[in-house]
Amino acid sequence: MDALDKLSEIFKKFPGIGPRQAKRFVYHILQENEEDIAELINAISNIKRGVSICDKCYRYFENKNKQMVVPCPICSNTSRDQSTLMIVAKDIDLLAVERSRAYNGVYFVLGNTVPILDEEPHKKIRQGELLYRVEELTNLKEIIIATSVNTEGEHTAFYLNTLLRPYKEKSGFKITTLGRGLSTGTELEYSDGDTLKSALENRH
Repeated sequence: MDALDKLSEIFKKFPGIGPRQAKRFVYHILQENEEDIAELINAISNIKRGVSICDKCYRYFENKNKQMVVPCPICSNTSRDQSTLMIVAKDIDLLAVERSRAYNGVYFVLGNTVPILDEEPHKKIRQGELLYRVEELTNLKEIIIATSVNTEGEHTAFYLNTLLRPYKEKSGFKITTLGRGLSTGTELEYSDGDTLKSALENRH
């Protein structure tokens, strides 16, 4: 495998990138000058050094002092509603909700969705970490399951409902899902702010 094919294979690992797009990226890089390529390499190198994962919600965030394990700015913000927890599949879904400015609670990022017929669903998501976070929030009044409105997202929501039911019965919080506003097949990350606001207001 030559250098062109090797780099194409790396780009193909990115979500939503096929062989044709991967090749376009490679040829675009070849047309860039040395200074721009060095800037790209430096940015990729720095993102691993300057980004941490929050020990509360498990999202990635910029942390200039990686020697310290600290919550992200959202989790450490005392003005956020600690009685409401929104569960999302990916960091990019969290960012979409934040852009809508329709939610002021805290989050938990699963890291993935639960595939249908998967025999070990607990290995696909941060299940243990989620249950610990639910128990940690002693004043919890509501959990919002905010997964995409597609087959895998709906299956994940059903799995989480079943998983959290004993905790709901013990602590008395309610479990809701996003309501009208999101059409079937919609990925949360691509939803605009008004649509997400409507879905939050009409959660059930």
